[in-house]
Amino acid sequence: MNTNLKAGARAVRGVLLACAGTTIALASLPLAAQTLPAVSAAELPRVEVTGSAIRRVQSETALPVQTISRAEIEKTGVTTAAELMDRVSANSNGLTDGASINVGGDQRGFNSANLRGIGTSSTLVLLNGRRMANFASPGDDSGVDLNNIPAAALERVEVLLDGASALYGTDAIGGVINFITRKDFQGLEANVYVGTTDEGGAGKRTASLSAGKGVLERDGYNIFAVADFQRTNPLNTSQRSFIPGLQVEQRLGHLLSSYTSPANIRLTSAQRDHLQEIGFTLNGKPITNRLINLSVPGCAPPANVYLPDGTGGVDACTYNYMGDTELYPKSEKASLLSRAVIKLGGSHQAYAEVALSRAKTDYTGSSARVAGYVDYSRVPQLAGTGLDQLDDDIPGELELRMRLNEAGQRTSTLTSEGVRVVVGVTGTVGGWDYDTAYNHSVNTVKDRDTHGYLLYNELLEGIADGRINPFGPSSPEGRALIDSIQVDDVVRRARGTLDAVDVKLSRALMPMAGGDLAVAIGGEARREKNRFTPSALLLSDNINNDAAPEGGRATSDSRDVAAVYGEVLVPFAKQWEAQLSARYDHYENVGGATSPKIGLTYRPSDALLLRGSAGRGFRAPSMTELYRPTVYSSTATLPDPVYCATVENNYSDCADNWDTRRYSNDALKPERSRQFSLGAVFAAGKHVSASLDYWNIKRTNLISEIGDDIILGNLAKYGDLVYRDEDGLIDYIELRKDNRGAQLARGLDLALTVRGVDTAIGRFGGRLNGTYVLTSKIQNAPGDAFVSNLNRFVTDGVVQRWRHTVSVDWDRGPLSASLQNTFSSGYEDQNTAINIDNGSVVAANRVKHYSLWDLSGAYAVNTNLKLRVGIQNLFDTSPPYSNQAYFFLSGYDPSYTDPRGRRFYASANYSFK
Repeated sequence: MNTNLKAGARAVRGVLLACAGTTIALASLPLAAQTLPAVSAAELPRVEVTGSAIRRVQSETALPVQTISRAEIEKTGVTTAAELMDRVSANSNGLTDGASINVGGDQRGFNSANLRGIGTSSTLVLLNGRRMANFASPGDDSGVDLNNIPAAALERVEVLLDGASALYGTDAIGGVINFITRKDFQGLEANVYVGTTDEGGAGKRTASLSAGKGVLERDGYNIFAVADFQRTNPLNTSQRSFIPGLQVEQRLGHLLSSYTSPANIRLTSAQRDHLQEIGFTLNGKPITNRLINLSVPGCAPPANVYLPDGTGGVDACTYNYMGDTELYPKSEKASLLSRAVIKLGGSHQAYAEVALSRAKTDYTGSSARVAGYVDYSRVPQLAGTGLDQLDDDIPGELELRMRLNEAGQRTSTLTSEGVRVVVGVTGTVGGWDYDTAYNHSVNTVKDRDTHGYLLYNELLEGIADGRINPFGPSSPEGRALIDSIQVDDVVRRARGTLDAVDVKLSRALMPMAGGDLAVAIGGEARREKNRFTPSALLLSDNINNDAAPEGGRATSDSRDVAAVYGEVLVPFAKQWEAQLSARYDHYENVGGATSPKIGLTYRPSDALLLRGSAGRGFRAPSMTELYRPTVYSSTATLPDPVYCATVENNYSDCADNWDTRRYSNDALKPERSRQFSLGAVFAAGKHVSASLDYWNIKRTNLISEIGDDIILGNLAKYGDLVYRDEDGLIDYIELRKDNRGAQLARGLDLALTVRGVDTAIGRFGGRLNGTYVLTSKIQNAPGDAFVSNLNRFVTDGVVQRWRHTVSVDWDRGPLSASLQNTFSSGYEDQNTAINIDNGSVVAANRVKHYSLWDLSGAYAVNTNLKLRVGIQNLFDTSPPYSNQAYFFLSGYDPSYTDPRGRRFYASANYSFK
């Protein structure tokens, strides 16, 4: 037996002995405690709640769980799992389609959840209580792509708001989201949905079909399938009136581009000085900067503008990509979920589940840019100026910063496909309920450059020999060349596979004062595999605007993971119940850890439940964090203190977008966490219930990079991460994954539910779910001060102090209506972007709160047909202005806002029973 299996075997024995010891100790309590009146639950149905492997009568446990029913999902008018997660107040800073709008960005197409804002990699997403393969493309985050969740098949969603699950995996430091599909469906159901926006663009069409046959208890089987198809149209900046209102040119001109059409010319210092000496002028004025444009102040608007305070400065043009890109991508999504159950005799059942999904998303950014080179004699206005007589590297050569409008906008198609097959058996043997299954899950990602990306070497040749005109329309030969060197290639392929076998056993052991003492034990063995394959064309480093990864090779990695767990439910008194659990995880080449957890509930009355929990967690580094290929990127505009000291801290000289190299680290150690929660659930009669829970998470050995802004702000400590050339200028900054510092997060979750209040005008109900964050901060390294991102945009995002969703529902006979609100509090903006033309820092800004109202109404025509109409973003609220310089889109934060504006939708559901 190998070392890993021996360690796993010892862990199995340890967990089982711990559970058995606890059981024996509790069974040996004084007899008087055992003979107290027990709660009779023989006739009540028992349910399994996310966070526990033991079925129970009470749905409220020591661990807080937020449940979103199918009916509630329908009222919101959302059609995808990602849209639904936007309405969970505990979900903050997840990856979205809006934030994926960029050119060459990391993990495009990945839609993720992020509970507590502590990281996508620390939120565990399940489908029917079991894992799925993570999004395959390597990047900073690992997690399930929400595009792979069959939204039309959902029965409910359970969000475990207590982290480090001893049942599902202690990598769930932020919590668990369990998407639960229908289990037993008969008949035929069809649903169509049509959505449109007030200003055009981003229209949506969906259709789903559900079919099922067989009543399990009567026929001995049930089989059903749900197919869903969705299509969303793109949304361009030109289609939204709020974009000009952001005043990006006036406020954030320094974040815009110096690559323009007609091209800017980037002079050397010697060329600028020479032209000044001979009296060369632009627009009747002597030049002052190294960047010039022969067309000023015309600059070929609307995308290319004369903006003296912008990146182009007083002598050149500036390109406003916010007038020439998309805000929301075109997408096509399809999914199929099929499940079959058959009775085997007695209490035994066999089941099989197949989930297929495909999400194809087109990301369209601004047109391509390139630094081209021509001899100065090819520019009539500069011919004869003697630039070839200067002491430059290549005398007479001009560097051009070009925008290739003739090549069209850069467009990539990202296709994420999911396949998941689960086959299992469940039943009862010798008083033990069992469930065991094999789970095969695959995610494949194809990233295709489809238009606007050109062959780099051929492009430079066409510029140098004059076929491509940098300053106006190209010749027919030039346009033909551009067409012939367009790239259409799947530049990146990735495939992630998960194969797992799991078993779970549970039973009631003996009656106690508060009910049955019950125990559950289980285990899981899985193999994870990741493969990343860049294309030969990408590795040739000959695609303009899409650089080859350093090292130029494909990667293929795999590892084995084993886990065992045990849980004991101890109702040791009529009003008291303890939930004790422990889990041991072992990751190949990383190591293992045991993570205990304890939960306790106290019911002083039928109207009040007090609860608390405490535990530890363990997150092994992902294979991406261990083995990811090096990625080239760049910083936001940041000052270099070393250079600044030589130019009297003039940011116009010493601030720039510095190159970075982002490295994985195969020596990473696991993260550790400890968390605890305290809360209360209160019921005021049969109509009102409320809960308030305090949560507290501390994570150590934090796997992260040090932010580039932190590195440059503390060169005394991190100067070895900055690599400089022979002149002392920054060559690149090293951003390497490592175990650094700690992270603290704590806050309050509030839930209020009102149901079934009958009045003369109908029945009313409502729900509020809110999260108030008290602390959210990161320590970059041991001994460093903690940096807070609570209500403050830091490096790559913000955690808002208060987020909530609230709804008010009404129904009367066949009519029903729902009014909903989602809210995020305002916060201190990034406020660090620098104008490298004049050295100024962006004006300080506080981002306003963001509040969206939705209204929907439904009419049940008969028992078969139900119609619904709705308005999302009822008051046409635009994203609030932001200075943020992290995302490709400027003027607002696309990670949590929605640029689509007011939207109208109608749906029809027809059931054949």
